[in-house]
Formats: sequence, C-alpha cells, structure tokens
Amino acid sequence: MVERKNAVVTGSTSGIGLAIANTLVEKGCNVMLNGFGDEVLIEREIAEFRNRYPSVSVAYSPADMSKADDIAALVAEAEKAFGSVDILVNNAGIQFTAPIEDFPIDKWNSIIAVNLSAAFHSIRAALPGMKKRNYGRIINIASVHGLVASAQKCAYVAAKHALVGLTKVVALETAEHNITCNAICPGWVHTQLVQKQIEARAVSEGIDEKKAAEELVGEKQPSKRFVQPEYIGDLVLFLCSEAGSAVTGAPINIDGGWLAQ
Repeated sequence: MVERKNAVVTGSTSGIGLAIANTLVEKGCNVMLNGFGDEVLIEREIAEFRNRYPSVSVAYSPADMSKADDIAALVAEAEKAFGSVDILVNNAGIQFTAPIEDFPIDKWNSIIAVNLSAAFHSIRAALPGMKKRNYGRIINIASVHGLVASAQKCAYVAAKHALVGLTKVVALETAEHNITCNAICPGWVHTQLVQKQIEARAVSEGIDEKKAAEELVGEKQPSKRFVQPEYIGDLVLFLCSEAGSAVTGAPINIDGGWLAQ
C-alpha cells in the first residue's frame, strides 16, 4: 500500500494535513512535512513521529506555498532525502471571507496562489520523477466548495473549483503512466480555518462558540457533525492502495450529506 513509499504533504503542521501525514507515517510511509507555525511545536511533532515510528523517515520543509521557487525546492528536497516522491498531497490552504466588492485584492491573490497555483507548481515538479518510475499518487485536498458555492468566499470557491479542474487534466495526462490524480472535497472539518469562522460568527451574532459551531455545521451538513480529519487520512490511504488505482480524475466529497441536498 504505502509502506516504504515516499510522500510530500503540504500544509501538514496542523489540521487535515497533519492527520493525513499521521495516517501515512503510521502505515510505514516516509513523509516530508510542510507548513508554518510555532517552531517548537513543529519540532515536537516531528520528534513524536520519530519516537513512535523509528523505522520511518520524517523530514520538514518550511517552504512558502505562495512561492513557485520554494515549492520546486520542496519537491527536490524530498526527492533528495527519500530518493523519490511517490505520493503528493496538496493540502495547504488559506481562507478569507468578504463580499466581492469589499474583497481585498491582496487576499484574492494570496488565496489563488496558495489554494490553486501551489498545486500546479508541486505537480509540475513531481511529475517527471513519477513518470520516470511509472508510479505516482497525487491527491489534491479541494473542498465541497470545489463543487458548490457559498456567499462571501469568492476567492476560495474559485480556487477550489479550479483545483478540481486541474485534477481532471492531470488525470488525463497521466492515465497511461500508473499515476492517479484525485481531489478530496471535504465538508466542514473542525480545523483552524473553520474555527476562525466559528469565532467570527459568535461575535457577529452575539452567541457562544459552541452554538455558533452547531449553527455553522447544521446549515450545510445533514449529519450535523463535523468531518473528522482522520477520515480524510483514511480516504487518502484508500486512494494510494491497489483498490484505488483505477480511481483517477475524481472529485470525492466527504461532507456529511452536504451535496446530497
């Protein structure tokens, strides 16, 4: 499955990315972590990985996902450290909400760069090695917002819709090389990005955060429950398995029934 494979997971110092990295490492996959955050906490996380899984290599790169050169260097660093990049998980993402007429141009540019262009740059860098080895699994963490829209999220929705389109193009171009490319489209997952939206809602409506969280998830997901980050890690694991080898170019929603409505 993923044992003795080598992976890059962007945006993996917290939230969904960290859960994906944990799932891969647990199954014997070497992983290059990436992301921003408190250096002490990141070092502690890496140390915990190494202590729990001494036979697995875990490395870290602070590459800025808004910079093409950093992204190319990240892939090159992983290839040098591990010998190859077999699995690429494009998870890094940022968010900002505002009506279109009030949406800051710099926020638009940043969201497009991190949520969309970063995936293009990392795929572009990783594909030559994958094609040479005739193996690769590319997984783009999109969003249910890659398939439907919500108000005040113009940049995020645009980027995630485009990421689903990019996924399909890559799948077509790599179909004969034993490389798959899929997009996972989660609904509400209680991450730092979502927590900020919960806090903003609590302030704007004058309610506590628990009530704000219940309202937020209940409006969209019939399950009325957040998707757990580890569920996404397990889905990544399936897509990297032999059973998932025929799945390519697919946007796969994991959303508590959001899109069934």
